[in-house]
Amino acid sequence: MNDVWDLVIVGAGPSALTAAIYAGRAGLRTLVIEKQLIGGQVATIDKIDNYPGFPDGVDGLTLAQSLEAQARRFGATIRFGEVTGLVKQHDGTALVNVDNGDAVARAVLIATGSRYRHLDIPGEKENYGRGVHYCATCDGALYRGKEIITVGGANTAVQEALFLAQFANHITMLVRSWIKADQILKDKLNELIQTGKITLMEGWYPVEVVTDDDKVVGVTAASGSTTKLIKADGVFVFAGVIPNTDFLHNTVVKLSDSGLVITDNQLQTTIPSVWAAGDVRDGATKQIVSAAGEGATAAINIGKKLRGISG
Repeated sequence: MNDVWDLVIVGAGPSALTAAIYAGRAGLRTLVIEKQLIGGQVATIDKIDNYPGFPDGVDGLTLAQSLEAQARRFGATIRFGEVTGLVKQHDGTALVNVDNGDAVARAVLIATGSRYRHLDIPGEKENYGRGVHYCATCDGALYRGKEIITVGGANTAVQEALFLAQFANHITMLVRSWIKADQILKDKLNELIQTGKITLMEGWYPVEVVTDDDKVVGVTAASGSTTKLIKADGVFVFAGVIPNTDFLHNTVVKLSDSGLVITDNQLQTTIPSVWAAGDVRDGATKQIVSAAGEGATAAINIGKKLRGISG
């Protein structure tokens, strides 16, 4: 039989790593499986101002690396691989299907977070990473002194546009409806609109990324029946996120209509040996600090459950 872990955590964002810290301190043999980047989307954020304990803010990569180091210090094993499925076995353990080798666990925590939502318009996929981007922190510096188009009008979109403004010569913001950000962000945005640094186009949305000689030169945008070409050197898409729950679609783990994992007030899913925490969970507040808190809560509840099983 395969080696059995006390806890397998799927994902390596703040919720997952906090759970690994608490699980390790509780003496649980813990495996963390991450598909791409330790820290998740947090690791790509330029500055986090609302995480407790950092009065001057902290960059996301530093926070992610600190969480990783702490989890490893308490014994967590971190492994890269893509989880493709989850099966409850007759002996009560869970089989976690991984592309580079399955894992068996007495308990599983789903903390996979979310991924960037794409527009699915012509020219977007073809120019990903070379004119079309989803992370201002990752790629904003490439557009110093250049023209940028951003897409989206919620909190993240405005935050990212404000960040990009330190590099770009000018930013055009395409917002399908209207700006839906918090007032403090609206105030900062309005300051840059007044100076001419940002042009806000509410009621407009992109329909095609336009290239010339294999280089992005702008976006065709529409408003009702009207279309126009807006020239730019790069396009940053901030259209929201999608929960990373594709691997659960053929399991008995219950998901919401939007694909989020449904849990009870103990963060347990419809499979008794499986929990969920962080942004992937239905009802989460989508804040880093609360994701970390949910990871701690889940690990505590898992520890109690396992101690009860083992007597």
